[in-house]
Amino acid sequence: MVSLGCSKNQVDAERLLYSLQEAGFALSGNTEDCDVVIINTCAFIADAKKESIDTIFEFAAQKGKGRLKGLVVTGCMPERYREEFVRELPEVDVALGIGKNADIVAAVQSLLEGKGGSAFGEKEALSLEGGRVLANEPWFAYLKIAEGCDNRCSYCAIPDIRGRFRSRPMEKVLEEARQLVADGVRELNVVAQDTSRYGEDLYGKLMLPQLLTELCKIEGLHWVRVLYCYPDRVTDELLDVMAAQPKIVPYMDLPLQHASGRILKAMYRKGDHKSLLALCRHIREKVPGIVLRTTFITGFPGETQEDFETLCEFIRDVRFERLGCFAYSQEEDTPAHDLPDQLDEEQKARRAEIIMGMQAEIACSLAMEMVGRQIEVLCEGWNQEEQRWWGRGPGDAPDIDTRVSFTGSARLGEFVQVKITGAEGYDLTGEAAASAN
Repeated sequence: MVSLGCSKNQVDAERLLYSLQEAGFALSGNTEDCDVVIINTCAFIADAKKESIDTIFEFAAQKGKGRLKGLVVTGCMPERYREEFVRELPEVDVALGIGKNADIVAAVQSLLEGKGGSAFGEKEALSLEGGRVLANEPWFAYLKIAEGCDNRCSYCAIPDIRGRFRSRPMEKVLEEARQLVADGVRELNVVAQDTSRYGEDLYGKLMLPQLLTELCKIEGLHWVRVLYCYPDRVTDELLDVMAAQPKIVPYMDLPLQHASGRILKAMYRKGDHKSLLALCRHIREKVPGIVLRTTFITGFPGETQEDFETLCEFIRDVRFERLGCFAYSQEEDTPAHDLPDQLDEEQKARRAEIIMGMQAEIACSLAMEMVGRQIEVLCEGWNQEEQRWWGRGPGDAPDIDTRVSFTGSARLGEFVQVKITGAEGYDLTGEAAASAN
């Protein structure tokens, strides 16, 4: 299986793999050993769709070579485009919408019998429960606590792809978390399209603070990290829990998208430079030492030079520890698609480059400020050439953030106290002091 896109999509892929493994299929990372390749796609923005299509073509070209008999494509792309996807990509033997993920075993068996086809169902039929085969290192896992989204930002197709927001029952989330920890997971990364909304649909109130409190009671779990918090729902109750629970790393992913009130309103979002600056300062006051990660979009329809300068000023004011910036992608079937004053691709990309250039200076400066401190690091690899270990600190989410390289004694999957001695761009370097396990 090749799983593209976000960590939420990865969790779906891991459930698919578990179903296949339970049905007796052997899993392999080597295409030459495989009868079937499954591509779990992303279709969020243009770049993601291109990556999905390129991957499909890459493996389609290998059909008939060795054992490979065909391709099954799942995930957001067939779900978003359905009949058009099937019609335009005959290279795909089987296409499943997310509502038909439960049919994965039958779909693969059918393909092996020489039968293709496609199947789509209700989005809400996507099961959020079941076992998983982790697709990453065994010491961390993503814990998906909800599916879908009701925010309806004007640029975003996710609600149409994934459906309405729906939380998992807390007992089911905790049951899965306990099993993951029993299997050796030490770090849980809590994910959803909007984690901060967790529980509102099931319990009538925001329940992320209570869920985090219960997760912290699991023996053997070392770190809990919270991703994808919607700014309007970051409550003092949530911040108090984060500050009080030592297992919760002081880290929050807070996708803000812009800082101009005019642009945010056009995005169907709330806030402006003043209110969002106050929010970031409040979070830092409530949770000392917290690392804030955010994402921004440049080149949204109608974004003026003044709007862009407001965003730049905001970034300089807040000095985010982690930041990503993307040029606006004009997505069909979203309200923003037909807005006037669309910017050209070059201008959108140039503004994103300016933001990332600013952030590079900020991030490198913040990295140098870490020199002399001691932090806990989860050891994740060994660099043979440099003769150094590398891992992630509390301020580093898997796959998207920076690394800490260090010398000394360590083991994979072990938490180590590391004294920071330097910085290489975004990344930190240091010396292992002692095991934190």
